[in-house]
Amino acid sequence: MNYELVILDFDGTFTDVEKEAGPFFAAYKADAKARLGLADLEEAWERCQAIVAADPAHYGWSYEGHVVAPGNADPYLRATVILNMILDERGLVSDPEERRKLLQTLYHANYPKADTVFRPDAKRVVEALLASGVPTVVVTNSETSAVEAKIDLLSPAGRERLRVCGDAKKYIVAELGEPDPRFDALPAEVCVEGLRRPILVRRGHYYRQLRALWDELEVAPEHTLVVGDIFELDLALPGKLGSDVHLVLKEMTEEYERRAVEGCAHGAVSDGLRGVLTRVGL
Repeated sequence: MNYELVILDFDGTFTDVEKEAGPFFAAYKADAKARLGLADLEEAWERCQAIVAADPAHYGWSYEGHVVAPGNADPYLRATVILNMILDERGLVSDPEERRKLLQTLYHANYPKADTVFRPDAKRVVEALLASGVPTVVVTNSETSAVEAKIDLLSPAGRERLRVCGDAKKYIVAELGEPDPRFDALPAEVCVEGLRRPILVRRGHYYRQLRALWDELEVAPEHTLVVGDIFELDLALPGKLGSDVHLVLKEMTEEYERRAVEGCAHGAVSDGLRGVLTRVGL
């Protein structure tokens, strides 16, 4: 298909997230131990980590009362899910707003400590997309400046044409707050074989970011390819809006995610980023 826009996630899509986020994971745990004054955090952390690993789809990342992603999808999510479990067990930081601020502070304080480990084919794929002339944009939950700095390290030819839109808030389940026929037509949730809970689709903040790009570039969702590594965060919403979606697999990809993408009208998966070039005919 001739696409008019390619949207790429960043962490886990561009990067080998298990390798790069190892230092983050260790620093996050140490920081949580210090901030909360929990001398015995290590034992609780190991126990809860084993629970999450045994059933990551069930023990997902909970945000504002909604499970919004599998709990073991990457070290960034894993750390949050584990700490949430420990706080719940011990009745600590029970105020939702205080809990949200703590988790965001821990994430932002320790994200810069992660390494930068790109997938082997990241530079080649990005350069090919940029050379094709198809507008290519990174849309990520991470801070724009942090991702810009990592892409600068990759230094692909045509770097100046690769735009980054950070803080997409793909994890927030929320209404749009204004009439919009396209968003209003979305289902509240979809069910996938092998997943006991529904996947929540109506994520107004993420939609607002996508809509801004579609309006600015005068591109329809149906002429857009969206690439990501976590189905619920990156692909469920644009897939329901009519975009083609592409899941880049990684070690921790859940089987239900593969089924969910393959169940989309125009969904596909690949083991690496080179599969994206096949989708765009490069």
